[in-house]
Amino acid sequence: MSDTPKKNSSLFHKLAPGILIAATGVGAGDLITASIAGSNVGVVIAWAAVIGGVLKWTLNEGLARWQLATDTTLLEGWNDRLGTPVRWVFITYLLIWSVFTGGALISACGVAGAGIYDLGLSAQHAKIIWGIVHSLLGLTLVWIGGFALFEKLMSVCIGIMFCAVMVTAVMIKPDWSAVATGIIKPTFAKTDTKFILGVLGGVGGSVTLLSYGYWIREAGRNGMSGLRDSRLDLAIGYTMTSLFGVAMLMIGSRLELQPGSENIANELAAQLEGVMGPFGKWLFLFGFWGAVFSSLLGVWQSIPYLFADFMLIRSGANANQRRDIDYTKTKAYRAFLIALAIVPLVMMNLSLQKVQIYYAVMAAMFMPFLAGTLLIMNNRTKWVGRQYKNGILTNALLILTLLFFGYIGYTKLMPSG
Repeated sequence: MSDTPKKNSSLFHKLAPGILIAATGVGAGDLITASIAGSNVGVVIAWAAVIGGVLKWTLNEGLARWQLATDTTLLEGWNDRLGTPVRWVFITYLLIWSVFTGGALISACGVAGAGIYDLGLSAQHAKIIWGIVHSLLGLTLVWIGGFALFEKLMSVCIGIMFCAVMVTAVMIKPDWSAVATGIIKPTFAKTDTKFILGVLGGVGGSVTLLSYGYWIREAGRNGMSGLRDSRLDLAIGYTMTSLFGVAMLMIGSRLELQPGSENIANELAAQLEGVMGPFGKWLFLFGFWGAVFSSLLGVWQSIPYLFADFMLIRSGANANQRRDIDYTKTKAYRAFLIALAIVPLVMMNLSLQKVQIYYAVMAAMFMPFLAGTLLIMNNRTKWVGRQYKNGILTNALLILTLLFFGYIGYTKLMPSG
């Protein structure tokens, strides 16, 4: 891979992989789910955002530990250690997931763009045009800019997103004692279950977690020093994500929102205008845009790595050869990037709510698979060495993740009633 970004010694660059992976995982669905949960049950479930961050940190730390112990990506590990069928199951899933995820991100960016400037068109037509613009803009920026430009663009989007949401949460003057209680004292009322599951499951992404391995390779990390860096930047990234989730619960707790609205983001902005004035409305709209466009950029840049890795493995290239290749310059990476930006456009006529539901189902199916494979692979001393093997706490958290996301996947796939 290219070593250009390795010359950057800025603080953001040093912490970038963890912050990037966390920001890529924060999208419209997470923002809307948390705000609706806050509106319906308040900040008593703020603990769920914190626990969700801990579970996703555990998965990403396990992924990094495998790669730093073996000098192979997790996809390479699945192929080498668990067999070719796992590789083919994953690539089939990735193709389907990419369509639904791409559709959800393009629709969300369309809603964000239309909320800021509707072009004098109907909400649906403005959403479609802005969605296409954002998708093609993301394609262009990733194609011509490489990882260095991606880092800079993401830092801007992340800054807009995080500052806008946190400032909004403070300006609505929440009950800080209730927020603190909601974080440190978990409660679990039966009527709150669906909202707790939504907040827990919405923190930090799904398949995008695999991108972390390619970003730490771009950063030149290796060995135990690399693992320490990864644990730190992941802790910072998922702390930001958890704070984001808590902030959206706080914002939602001051508003009256119901699930099912196609333009829930604009409804949120309109209600914030009533609470904070026009400044509140525009602050939230730009924060929402920062959240969804950073997710789109992150997915457009990172997911083609997985397809390029798959194609190189399939070609018979060995691990040493793959490490020396700049994936972003391969035909497989660029072909998948183009497809990712264009194919999901067919979903633009569907409502944002429907696309988000499809995406949530696909995401819930992946997490138990990831947790299960990390339990198998990172517990083999012969594979990772004693120094990198799972500890008792890590195994407990992975088992909890496997059971929890397995349950979410089951509930989403099974028809209600």
